[in-house]
Amino acid sequence: MKTTIKLMISAILFLGTSIVKAQENPVGAAFTQSYYYEKVGNYSSAIASLKKVYDASSYEINLRLGWLNYSAALYKESMNYYQLAINLMPVSIEARLGYVYPAAAFGNMSEVIVQYQKILEIDPQNSTANYRMGYIYYDKKDYQTAFKYFEKVVNLYPFSYDGLIMFAWTNMQLGKMREAEVLFNKVLLLAPGDKSATQGLGMIK
Repeated sequence: MKTTIKLMISAILFLGTSIVKAQENPVGAAFTQSYYYEKVGNYSSAIASLKKVYDASSYEINLRLGWLNYSAALYKESMNYYQLAINLMPVSIEARLGYVYPAAAFGNMSEVIVQYQKILEIDPQNSTANYRMGYIYYDKKDYQTAFKYFEKVVNLYPFSYDGLIMFAWTNMQLGKMREAEVLFNKVLLLAPGDKSATQGLGMIK
């Protein structure tokens, strides 16, 4: 009985403390609520919790709303919030990387490319932007341009699967069979039995 009473008192004290903290820091409380609702897949409530404390000059709120709206498949709204975050902090790479998700989902690939180019102006060594630009041009069958981006990725991360496998295929598409063979074999060191690397080697031989 005493244990039950102690637990009830603890719960009341915790609830009271939480209410006080929420009153003292409503933005923090809104973020906490948004994480909870996101975790259970209730994106509309996650968005609503932040809109209650919305401040157009807050980079953090705009960035978070960009992500939540993307998660809710509200791509246009997501792009708008990410753009507001970019306007507030123009050299923010995370906001630009966030922007490309709804832009790609919306089918706006020209805007995706613009954002990656902006990122590379800010950080020429950014491996994510280099890899994705390489993949975009590989998909377009512009292998020479793809080569430039994948080469940089592999120079930055010489033993990383994604860069190696795409650089190997790009070399093969350009007729650089010896280079492709070396790269495919490196992939197999990293991922023994890899189907893509094995397929590539089979095409060379």
